[in-house]
Amino acid sequence: MAEREQELRRDDLEADPFRQFDAWFEQARAEGLPLPQACALATASHDGRPSARMVLLKDASADGGFVFATSYISRKGRDLDENGRAALLFYWHAFGRQVRVEGKVERVSAEESDSIFLARPRDSRISALASRQSERLETREVLEARVRELEAELEGQEVERPEFWGGYRLVPDELEFWQHRENRLHIRFIYRRDGDGWRIDELQP
Repeated sequence: MAEREQELRRDDLEADPFRQFDAWFEQARAEGLPLPQACALATASHDGRPSARMVLLKDASADGGFVFATSYISRKGRDLDENGRAALLFYWHAFGRQVRVEGKVERVSAEESDSIFLARPRDSRISALASRQSERLETREVLEARVRELEAELEGQEVERPEFWGGYRLVPDELEFWQHRENRLHIRFIYRRDGDGWRIDELQP
């Protein structure tokens, strides 16, 4: 899909960054962009060693922040236990747009994690149970055998969320909206928390 030149001016921006995010996200979804909820999650260990990977956004709201889910024992889960700050990056190439989100991360409630897990396809839930995410795998056959065992063991039963899996909420203190322009004169606006509200500044490209 070809990239479309878009304008972005201060007068176009919502005062609340979550409403601005919703506007861009809904436009991406309405246009049929593949996986508009996909975003890069960047974390770092206690000694500052960075790591990034793609995750799927589960929810975004002013009350709940940006919610995603994973195994608590994965590398990202361990990073977040050691260093409770992270960043998300959304990129919608067709519109030449990026949204960068930075802030503190906390675990969501067990009830919210249950809801996220139960919304996944059954096969995906069984895979989550079978995998010790990010740990060394002896052979692919070992993992696939574990999946088959769980399928037989749980046949006819609900596949419930394991204790080592759940949701996280990134509560932002900064959000940047980036719009591509020709000749590298991109348009960038950043929202920073200012008391109970947000301050908006334009950044040089």
